[in-house]
Amino acid sequence: MKIREMIKALILVFLVLPSYAGAANFGELRLSLVDGDVQIKTEDNSEWVPAIINMPLREGDSIWVPEGARTEIQTRNGTAVRLDEKSSLDILTVDNDSLQFYLGLGQAYLNFRGQKSNSLIQLDTPVSSVRVYDPAKFAVAVSESGDTDISVFRGKVYAEGRSGNTQVSAGKMLYVTDDYADLSPLGRPDAWEEWNIERDRTFGERGYSSRYLPDELEVYSGDLDNNGRWVYTGQYGYVWTPTVHISNGWSPYRNGRWVWIGGDYVWIAYEPWGWVPYHYGRWSFIASFGWCWVPPDRGDVYWGPGYVGWVSTPTYVAWVPLAPEDVYYGYGHYGRHSVNIVNVNINNIKAKNVYKNAHVNNGVTVVLRDTFLKGKREDFKVRDNPFMKERVSIGRPGIEPERATRMPVIRDIPRAKEPPRIVRDFKVRELKEKRRFVREPERSVFTPGASTRTMPVRDIKKPKTGDTIRTPEPGEKADKQRMQKLETRQPDKTLPGKWKDPQAPAEKKTGQPEDITTPPVIKKKFGQPEQLVIEHERQLRQDEGKADEKQKEMKVPAKQKEKLKTPPEERVVQPKESKNQPVIKKKDRQPEQPVTEPEKQSRKDQENASQDYKRTGAPLTKGPSEKQDSAVAPDPGKKQEKKKLTKPSKTQEEEGGQDHKVQERQIR
Repeated sequence: MKIREMIKALILVFLVLPSYAGAANFGELRLSLVDGDVQIKTEDNSEWVPAIINMPLREGDSIWVPEGARTEIQTRNGTAVRLDEKSSLDILTVDNDSLQFYLGLGQAYLNFRGQKSNSLIQLDTPVSSVRVYDPAKFAVAVSESGDTDISVFRGKVYAEGRSGNTQVSAGKMLYVTDDYADLSPLGRPDAWEEWNIERDRTFGERGYSSRYLPDELEVYSGDLDNNGRWVYTGQYGYVWTPTVHISNGWSPYRNGRWVWIGGDYVWIAYEPWGWVPYHYGRWSFIASFGWCWVPPDRGDVYWGPGYVGWVSTPTYVAWVPLAPEDVYYGYGHYGRHSVNIVNVNINNIKAKNVYKNAHVNNGVTVVLRDTFLKGKREDFKVRDNPFMKERVSIGRPGIEPERATRMPVIRDIPRAKEPPRIVRDFKVRELKEKRRFVREPERSVFTPGASTRTMPVRDIKKPKTGDTIRTPEPGEKADKQRMQKLETRQPDKTLPGKWKDPQAPAEKKTGQPEDITTPPVIKKKFGQPEQLVIEHERQLRQDEGKADEKQKEMKVPAKQKEKLKTPPEERVVQPKESKNQPVIKKKDRQPEQPVTEPEKQSRKDQENASQDYKRTGAPLTKGPSEKQDSAVAPDPGKKQEKKKLTKPSKTQEEEGGQDHKVQERQIR
């Protein structure tokens, strides 16, 4: 009996471990753009199947982009990996914020964000290996012979070939073969690069929704900006409600299908915005707005295959979106209000209460069991609500997947679009053994454990394509300074969850919250974020000009300010010779005038004469000032001689003083 129990336990562990291990890497990568007959091959499915937007990618997946198609992979930290037509890419390693790809054929463009210090991207080709540690933009092109072009538009990369390692900086292209390597300047951008530049410009800036999202989800704000609006509710704060790709009777988790990926049923949404709202947070129905997505709280952000409650019967399968307080039963840890059932006997668990959204009209989706497996969209109507009648399932439905269950979308691919033989023969496991993931830049990828040596490179003066040499893009430091200026003008983030805006108006007495929406956003297909940035920069320049004027005013001295405030007619220009002469201050803030030496002597004589008159009573004599006054206004017919004014000596002053004393004695 003990042996049988041990065997059963081991079988249960082997069945559950893939889903538990896969859940940890599910949220790292997704297909954010699928244009054309892009195909994918996963470890769960040995054949090539059609790819679809919002499909999660994992370690071991392979992608083929046929002629006339393009695709984009978005990472959790905002890094974009884009593939042009006739390109094949294999995902070798997914380790948190570090990734390893293998480009066997075609062209790839990478916009590496590198937000964390230990982040790394390693892109291998048949004859080279490119490693990037800091934010950079670069492209890699691989021909059918394996020869590789490495073009760096911003930042720097470390390129290694069989002959050694070298650094490629912005504005340069390295051509690598098995025998030699050439370094040349970049020429004019081609159509592929221009398309990537436009894509970076359109989706590179943070969207309006970033103020309502936790930091971990800011990179997805563009999906929410262009497809819905944010409204305020009294219970959950600010929530998001979709306005695109919805119709009458629509409800969450209805437009898409459940696909067997990595040992679990994962919801693949057909809405273009269906990545974040279906794999993070919860849904709630609010009478004033309808279905609304409630973002998770900061620090409680966990990717999930689909936050729903299940009911599974031999005839049909039903599910309902979970509200913020509902309990999610999953194989792994998914944050608060979740139960990890990896090592739990689910038959002993009973749901504590019925899910809140099960009472919402049209909130429950019911399909036949065969429809659930084959993916054909056919609703099944039941008389009674399954969540009121049947026993709630703990965890995913216990249904064995079929071939069609592993396909994200059911459609045929033309034979001409299928991958060539050279791509079909690629085996990811063997490639991973040959190309190790090496974090240390001084260690070799081609010779594991050995140090790298310098690659011999021929320096070519002319571009490989075209005659014009371009200037490299500005560095990351300039971009950060520019973004810091813009962020200072952005309002503070609003905390999601049960945070109530203190400035928000009170709800109506009917109990329904008012429709307080965010300011309207003008939606344009291309260039909208750049237009917003230009407006911000223009406003910044105006504010900086005003600040400079205020600063100049503050630097003006107080005396100069008082002089500037004086009316023009009251200003008096001071003569140069008045620097060392005494001045007499007049009343009523009149301008000060210099006093000449003769005037000073005349005033002194008048004072002496007035004192003599008070003492002796003798009449005042005509002083030198009056003579001077008569000389100031002479007869115009006569020539005037200039008299040299001399200062009386000390002996003259003493004699004058003695005469005054004699007069006083005679009077006495």
